[in-house]
Amino acid sequence: MKDRIVIKGARQHNLRDISAELPRNALIAFTGVSGSGKSSLAFDTIFTEGRRRYVESPSVYARQFLGELDKPDVDVIEGLSPAIAIDQKRTADGFSRVRVDGEVHPLAGQPPLDKRGKHSIDVVVDRLAVKASARQRLTESVETALGLAGGVVRVDFVDLDASDPEREVRFSERMGCPRAHDIGLEALEPRLFSFNAPWGACPECTGLGSRMEADLGLVVPDEEKSLSEGAVAPWTNASGAEYFTRLLAAVAAAAGFSTVVPWRQLPAAAKKVVPHGFREQVHLTCRNRCGRERSRLTRFEGVLPHVTRRHAQEDPSRERFAGCLREVPCPACGGARLKPGVFAVTVGGRAIAELTALPIDQLARFSRDLEPAGRERRVADAVVAEIGERLRFLLDVGLDHLSLNRPAASPSGGEAQWIRPATQICTGLVGVLYVLDEPSIGLHQRDNRRLIETLLRLRDGGNTVIVVEHDEETVKVADRVVDIGPGAGAHGGHVVHSGTVRELLGHPSSLTGACLSGRRRIPPPEARRPRTKGRAITVHDAGEHNLREVSVSFPLGQFVAATGVPGSGRSTLVNDILYTALAKRLHGAHKVPGRRHTLTGVEEIDKVVQVDQSPIGRSPRSDPATYTGVFDHPRKLFGQSPEAKVRGYQPGRFSFNFKGGRCEHRYGDGTIKVERNFLPDAYVPCEVCHGAPYNRETLDVHFKGRSITDVLGMTIEDSLDFFAEHAIISRHLRTLHDVGLGHVELGQPATTLSGGEAQCVKLASVLQKRTKGRSLCVLDEPTTGLHVDDVRQLLAVLHRLVDQGNTVVVIEHDLDVIKTADWTVDMGPEGGHRGGTVIAEGTPEQVAAQPRSYTGQFLRPLLERS
Repeated sequence: MKDRIVIKGARQHNLRDISAELPRNALIAFTGVSGSGKSSLAFDTIFTEGRRRYVESPSVYARQFLGELDKPDVDVIEGLSPAIAIDQKRTADGFSRVRVDGEVHPLAGQPPLDKRGKHSIDVVVDRLAVKASARQRLTESVETALGLAGGVVRVDFVDLDASDPEREVRFSERMGCPRAHDIGLEALEPRLFSFNAPWGACPECTGLGSRMEADLGLVVPDEEKSLSEGAVAPWTNASGAEYFTRLLAAVAAAAGFSTVVPWRQLPAAAKKVVPHGFREQVHLTCRNRCGRERSRLTRFEGVLPHVTRRHAQEDPSRERFAGCLREVPCPACGGARLKPGVFAVTVGGRAIAELTALPIDQLARFSRDLEPAGRERRVADAVVAEIGERLRFLLDVGLDHLSLNRPAASPSGGEAQWIRPATQICTGLVGVLYVLDEPSIGLHQRDNRRLIETLLRLRDGGNTVIVVEHDEETVKVADRVVDIGPGAGAHGGHVVHSGTVRELLGHPSSLTGACLSGRRRIPPPEARRPRTKGRAITVHDAGEHNLREVSVSFPLGQFVAATGVPGSGRSTLVNDILYTALAKRLHGAHKVPGRRHTLTGVEEIDKVVQVDQSPIGRSPRSDPATYTGVFDHPRKLFGQSPEAKVRGYQPGRFSFNFKGGRCEHRYGDGTIKVERNFLPDAYVPCEVCHGAPYNRETLDVHFKGRSITDVLGMTIEDSLDFFAEHAIISRHLRTLHDVGLGHVELGQPATTLSGGEAQCVKLASVLQKRTKGRSLCVLDEPTTGLHVDDVRQLLAVLHRLVDQGNTVVVIEHDLDVIKTADWTVDMGPEGGHRGGTVIAEGTPEQVAAQPRSYTGQFLRPLLERS
C-alpha cells in the first residue's frame, strides 16, 4: 500500500460507488466533462479525507480552533499520510509587589481602586543594590520587565530624593524616544513590515492604502445640465432637494455666478466654490415645515466634503452617496499601507514598499544581485534563498510582470490561480499529496510548458500530484489519466478509463479520448462574417495601467476575441475601458472608466452587458433558479395547485425569502454556516428542515407529485422534461441547458458553482432577454472550467447571439474559441511594463501570420490542421 493510494466505494455527490488505485509520486490527471464527478473524486473525496485526518491529528485543545470536518461518503481510502507538530506550553512568571499611583504595595494587600478614575499600575519586577555580584540578576530582571511591558522598563533610584528629576528613568528597547513621543520603531520583526498587523499598518488607513473620497466627475456626471436642472447628482431627487437648490442659489448670488448656465460653461471660480465650499456666510431663504419662509445666515461647506461626510455617517441614506466616491491613495502613507517609520529600514538601499512595487522579474534580479556582508550575510542568506525560490516559481508560470503589492482582486483569473499555490508548492516538502483544480486556467499556451515543468518537478521531488484538468497538453504528460463520465450529472459518476494517455486516446466510450485524439473537434467556421464599413466602436489613445496610448476598433455585429499573454493589457482594454465607458454612457453606471481615452461609435449600440466569473451570490440562498428568474414561474404553478388553493396559499408562500412558507429556524437558508478559524467556512444542513428551506406545511403541497424542494433538487436536464408543457419555463430552462448547464441542479447553491458555471448562468440570464440586435456582450474567459465538448456548446450559443445582430467580445486564451472568431485583437508582446501594445488586429488567419504574436504562433498550426 505504500506505493499507491487506494479508494474503495466512493459515493460523494454523483459518484457511483467507484473504486480506483492511484500511484504515489506520480502526476495524475482527472478528466471528464463538466459535472462528470472528477472534482467530487479529487477534491470532495481524496482531498477532504486527507484534510480531515490532518485536522484530527492535533490535541483536543488545538482541534477546538479548527472545527469538525465531515467524512466524505467513501468506504476506504488508504495511502494518505498527513503529519503535524504541536509546540510545548510555557509556564508563567510570578511577582509579589505592585506600584499603584507611585506607591508600592504587596500584591496581597493592594489598595482599593476607584473604577471611575485612571490609575498608573506598575509591576515591581525586582529590588536590588547595584554591585558587581548583581550583574546577572540585574540582566535577568531587566529582560523580564522588557518582556512584560512591551519593550519599556522604568528604573527607580530610591536613594535619590523624590523631587530629583533623575529619580526615575525610562528605558526602551525600541528604536525611538522612550518618553512616549510619536516617532520611533519597535524591535525589527516581521510583523512590523506587515500592513495586516496593527504594529505595521498605517494608522491613517489601517493598512488599506486607500480611502474613499468624493469625486467631482461622479458628483456632476452630466456637464450639460445646470445647477438648477440638477447637475449635482446626489442632491437631486432626494429628501431635502429643495433645500439644496435654494442653498446653491444663495451661494451663486454671493459668489456671482448663475445657476441656469450649463456646468460646462461656468467660470473657474464657480467650479471651485461649488465642490470645495465658500469662505463667507451666505444668506439662505427656505421654507419650514409649516410652509413659511425663513431667512438665516449659514456656511456652505462644498459638495465634495458634504458627500464624504454623509457617506461616513452610519445612516440609511449613506448608500445614496456611495456612487459618488472614488478610491484614492491614503495621503499619510501614499498607498504603501505601512507606518511612515517603517520606510527608514532599507535593504540594498530600498525600503520594503519600493521592493514590493517592482515587477517580479526585476525583484528576482535585485535579490540575486544582493550581496550583504558580515553579520548581515548570516542573517540574509537563508531568507534571500527562500525569496528567490518563491519568485522563481512565479517566474516559471509566467507571472513576471506582476508586482507583490498588487491588490488581490486585480489579477486576472489565470494570474490569481497561481498566486495562492506559490506558498504551498515552494515549501519543498516531500511525500505531500497536491490536488490542483485546473492549474492551466488563464495561462497562455506559451506559459503552459513552464507550468508542466513545475508539476513534473513537484512529482520528481517525491510528491503525488493530482490535477483536475481539461487542457490537452497537461493531460498528455500525465503518468496516469482517470476519466470520469461518460456524461454529466446523473449520466456521470463512473470511471470510464484509468490508465495511460495512449489507452485513453483509443477508448471507444471516452468523450475526452475522442476530443484529444481528434475524432471529435471544434471546426473553424466555413466563412467568417464580413465587417460592415463604419460599424465599429473605437477606443482612442487608451493609457490606463500599462496601455501605451493604444487605439483599437471593435467591429460590430461580429464575434471578437481579445487575446494575449497574461498582463498584456487586454483585460484593461476590454473591461476597464470599453465596457466601463459604455456602461457609463448608455446606462449611467457609476464606475469610472480609465481616464485617458476617448470613445467613438457608441451611437451604434443601445445596450452593453458584462458576463464575468464573479459569483452569482455569496451564500447558499443564491442559485441558478433565482438568479435567472425562472423560479418565479414554478412558484406560480404551485400557488395554483388545488391543495394550495384549499389552504389559501399564494405564490409567495413558495419563496424561501419571505415568512410564511420557509423554515424560520435558519430564515430560509436551509443550512448553517460554520466558521472555522484556519479553514474555509463550511455549511451543514439545518437540523430542523434538514436542508429543505421550507416548513412542513409548504412541503405538503405538490405539483405533478413533486414538492417545491423536489423541483429545486432536479437537474436542469430533468426539469426540461418535467416542465415540457409550460412554454415560458421551457424557454428559460432550454437556455440554461444550451450553455452547458444541464447537469446543474435548479437550486444548487451558488457557493458550489465553479467560476465557469457561474459565468454560464449569467450568460443564460442575458440570452433569455429578447434583444433588438444592437447589444454588445463582454465575456471574460468564458471557457474556464469547461470540457472541450462544453466549449462546443457554448460557442454555438454565442454565435447564435451574433447571428441576431449583436456583438460578442471575449477575453480568451482557448484556441478553439479564438479560431472561430470573426476578428481578433492580440495584445502584448509580453505582460506588465513590457506589454500594453497592439501586436495584431484582423481575422485569426491574419493574426497567425504575425511573427511577433505568441497567440499567432500557436494558432497557426491549429488552423493549418483544420
